[in-house]
Amino acid sequence: MFENISWGKRNRLYQIVNSRDDRCLMLAIDHGYFMGPTHGMEIPRDDTALLMPHIDSLMLSPGILSSSIDPAMRGIGWVLRATGGNSILDADIDNEGLILQAEEAVRLNASGVAVSIYIGAEHQHKSLMNLAHMINSASTLNLPVLAVTAVGKRMSDKREKRYLSLASRIAAEYGADIVKTYFCDGFEEVVKKCPVPVVVAGGAKMDTYQDVLDLTYHAIQAGAIGVDMGRNIWQSEYPAAILQGVKAIIHKNADLKEALELVKGLQNDENKRRMLFETSEAEIKASSIH
Repeated sequence: MFENISWGKRNRLYQIVNSRDDRCLMLAIDHGYFMGPTHGMEIPRDDTALLMPHIDSLMLSPGILSSSIDPAMRGIGWVLRATGGNSILDADIDNEGLILQAEEAVRLNASGVAVSIYIGAEHQHKSLMNLAHMINSASTLNLPVLAVTAVGKRMSDKREKRYLSLASRIAAEYGADIVKTYFCDGFEEVVKKCPVPVVVAGGAKMDTYQDVLDLTYHAIQAGAIGVDMGRNIWQSEYPAAILQGVKAIIHKNADLKEALELVKGLQNDENKRRMLFETSEAEIKASSIH
């Protein structure tokens, strides 16, 4: 997949993407960078314990990597969030800057960095300059860059083919190695018009785990190399079970029926999410919609 790329960058990319089939199951736990202690990911070290064995890579913030991830852990790629500067208390959510430099990411032994871009938003130019700066500095260090075509709550109507094709192609034109974007009707066209690999975001919390599996299956069928999911995994009642269903679709070419049967068979006390804190319905709803 990753041809004509230096050995160092290719090595890092294959820490993110599984080299056996060129597909990727990434778990996103970086939500705290603007949402704080999100429902289902209040204590990252504990909340990810049952999930780590089933993923290829983990998207997280630099502080959570250094404070909550065992440095002796092997076999997982680390994709560090490199943009931020806002919180859910501020409506101006697209006004982000770089919170991590490429050199520091390498010192943290990152496999790659993630930069959000907000095409069509008020701070579009600033977000694209963040991406350009990171790509230019990361290239000298053979550090892969994942561009995230973020839309935010105010731009939820942008999750359609024409917009996502535009945003994904711009990210690739700037030099992103992988693009993370949303699934939509006609997603095959988004993938074909983007000359670098595409992973699909889970987005806001879905109603059922059947919806999660359905999204994963159709994303793979449309040409995505994988998914980068967060709340649809770790806010569910049986996170490890659903994650294994998603993994079966991505890495074992399971169909929807096979994945559903697998998840149903794994819904037991061992795979049930532990409730570490009492959480109100309002808090759960707020953590699911952004």
